[in-house]
Amino acid sequence: MTLLLQGLVLGLLTGGLYALLAAGLSLYFGVMRVVMVAHPAFLFLAAYLTYSLHTGFGLDPLATMPITVPLFFGLGVLLQRVIIRGLDPMMSVLLTFGLALTVEGLLGTIYTGSYKSVSMDYATRSLSIGEVHLPYDKIIAFWIAVITLTALFALLVKSRFGRALRATVQHPEAARLVGVRTERVAGYGFGVGLATAAVGGTVLALVTPFFPASHWAWIGKLMAIIVVGGLGSVLGAALAAILLGVVEGLVLVTVDATWATLMFYAFLLVTLLLRPQGLFGGRLAHRF
Repeated sequence: MTLLLQGLVLGLLTGGLYALLAAGLSLYFGVMRVVMVAHPAFLFLAAYLTYSLHTGFGLDPLATMPITVPLFFGLGVLLQRVIIRGLDPMMSVLLTFGLALTVEGLLGTIYTGSYKSVSMDYATRSLSIGEVHLPYDKIIAFWIAVITLTALFALLVKSRFGRALRATVQHPEAARLVGVRTERVAGYGFGVGLATAAVGGTVLALVTPFFPASHWAWIGKLMAIIVVGGLGSVLGAALAAILLGVVEGLVLVTVDATWATLMFYAFLLVTLLLRPQGLFGGRLAHRF
């Protein structure tokens, strides 16, 4: 029972991190029907920037986010306007795949292929509640995910920009008729998606070692999350991430790590066969 409780709690914490990492990927598809294969590559670009700011200037990893988040937002707007705008979904897969290779090559040239990590004393300890042990790095990652996703949902649902963005997604022609600058809104939406990658990359730098090709290990997991959650639904992706994180945690402590990873692809296969719109798709997708 203790082992199951440990797996459940760790799975919940990990699921929160997964939700943060998948949020931008789901937002891209929701805004412009763009399958952003390069999203995990930008996660690790942010991780390397965090590493450089930490080792070069002594900044705490969490203190680098006021630098990396605006930088990635601007980069996202630029990418949408220069490269992504007007692409159909199939071409977006091919182009962003090339973009991922470019980012990987750039990181390999600058940092070589060796593993890097950002180790902080406060992140290496754990909180013990009875016989359940919770690593502080997972707790920190979970709460950063909660804060970021809450802010993202508030932006999408409560703000004027969020209403314009939803209008652009649901009916761009009608949105233009009522004065929404759909191209600008789409660019800002893409920037918001890449800004979440900056936050996610900082958290990844804190919780796991990484090297330039680390992003390939994540693209399958993140794609499984957004498909299970319902393509284009940030809320659905968050719920699917929690579900898959808990399942992974329970399988990890009861079977082994290989089967835990396979759970993502088992859920993906079952979802595609039985409910292609996703477990949390349909009407929920229109609510982000």
